[in-house]
Amino acid sequence: MPKEKMLSASMEDYLEAIFHISADKQAARAKDIAKRLKVNNSSVTGALRILSEKGYINYAPYDLITLRKKGVELAKDVVRRHEVLRDFFVKVLFIDKDEAEETACKMEHAVSPNILNRIIRFVEFVEICPRGGDEWIKGFQKFCDQGTAFPNCGTSINVCLEDLKKRKIKAANKPQPSVILNKLDIGQRAKFIKVKGKGTINKRLSDLDITPGSIIEIEQVSPENGSVDIKVRGYHLSLNEDEASKIMVQML
Repeated sequence: MPKEKMLSASMEDYLEAIFHISADKQAARAKDIAKRLKVNNSSVTGALRILSEKGYINYAPYDLITLRKKGVELAKDVVRRHEVLRDFFVKVLFIDKDEAEETACKMEHAVSPNILNRIIRFVEFVEICPRGGDEWIKGFQKFCDQGTAFPNCGTSINVCLEDLKKRKIKAANKPQPSVILNKLDIGQRAKFIKVKGKGTINKRLSDLDITPGSIIEIEQVSPENGSVDIKVRGYHLSLNEDEASKIMVQML
């Protein structure tokens, strides 16, 4: 996240809209932005002039709109904040997707880097901690669905102990081996272990605070050139074949 917040929430929304439209159409038009944000054309024109003056976009009346370098960086940061919050609401708190989207849109502008990092770390902790996992999260969903009814603690403890026992037995009998990242398929998730050897990928991951234990999800694999698109800590990263072959992970 940028050290200094330069734009208002409204201006960040415009950058985010341009980013998403450009991802679909390579460039954005004013009418596309107005439609996506549900605002009038005059509001769009005023916002585009401000963003252009501040150096975030390339803009001229009646021409295509594209993001400049610092515009791309800030837009990606806004998108990351939005996705982390939305996924937390949906996957952990079991909030309806529409409500999660709407709330994430409002909170993405105000959430601090520290809180965002804690949310990410909490989700990672739940997924890898033997006391957590999917069953623990599902237990919370059941608790919410039951309203004010509190679950039977004795039964819950027994279920947790049995689940923990099974996990320990499974871990003892079949310890998950480390594999290289580009051996995973689309949709698979794994825990980051380390980077083999040297290279720019070490610094790239370190700069994003991707450390051992971070959860990596495979989003896309190119059969043509071996590149791998991943999602980790809310970031969407594209790795070439050499970079992907150096990253060691452990299947969840």
